[in-house]
Amino acid sequence: MEKAKRCAIFGNTYQPKKCEAVQKLFEALDTFGIVPLIDSPFFEYLNDEMHVSVPSHQLITDDAFEADFAVSMGGDGTFLTTAMRVGDKQIPILGINTGRLGFLADFSLDDITETLGHLQEGLLRKERCDVLQVECSEGRMQGYPFALNEVAVLKRDNSSMISIRVDLGDEYLTTYQADGLIVNTPTGSTGYALSVGGPVMLPGSRNLGLVPVAPHGLTVRPLTLPDNLEITLTVESRSHNFLVAIDGRSESCQDSTKLVIRKAPYQVNVLKRPETTFLHTLRTKLLWGSDARNH
Repeated sequence: MEKAKRCAIFGNTYQPKKCEAVQKLFEALDTFGIVPLIDSPFFEYLNDEMHVSVPSHQLITDDAFEADFAVSMGGDGTFLTTAMRVGDKQIPILGINTGRLGFLADFSLDDITETLGHLQEGLLRKERCDVLQVECSEGRMQGYPFALNEVAVLKRDNSSMISIRVDLGDEYLTTYQADGLIVNTPTGSTGYALSVGGPVMLPGSRNLGLVPVAPHGLTVRPLTLPDNLEITLTVESRSHNFLVAIDGRSESCQDSTKLVIRKAPYQVNVLKRPETTFLHTLRTKLLWGSDARNH
């Protein structure tokens, strides 16, 4: 593996105390002779608001950039934004967690020099994560139509539920009466879907989740699907519109709009520690197996 020479940096601009630690990243990059390419809004935040000294660098002003790897500084939300900016470039992403739980962003700034050393030696593990693609019957989605975590259709306000007809391939499944419905990847199974009772999926399991949000029916339960199915959602609402949230990026759609969701033709590469497995993450971050009675 060739040693990395250029690093694209994307960061959270809402954590002033934690963002000061970005100086550690710049120092570590300089140690290995890696040139930082900094996302323009993050650079302006560091330079104008945080008054952080930014070393010799290049600015990223659009999505037409090239780098050997990308760094996401923040929580999982920042990581999802980074994945959107990286798109189908196949640039591996290293997530530095300055947020809270951090399933995607699980590296620490405290050992960033060691981490970059492992990267240069080819010791980090590359995890390939599936992505969802969304198409709309009314034309193209206004925003970026790909999701690393999930696509969710949600009611627009606090009033009536929405009706969501689901077809899997050529076969009708059911019509959900609910506050919403989530279609998630294995990566997204520990995100929004988990919070509303969806199943946890292991990376690489080649499944998708179909998880209703507050369904009007006690027998309605989450469903696990093979990832080669095309999912068509037809939504009706008394307010004549609804929200589509693609990894948290929301836009409004008109009543009776059809959404077609399928696996995207590319994957996102996530850098992981070789010794940290998904099962280890479940035990340490979701505290599986812990017993409060022992404390």
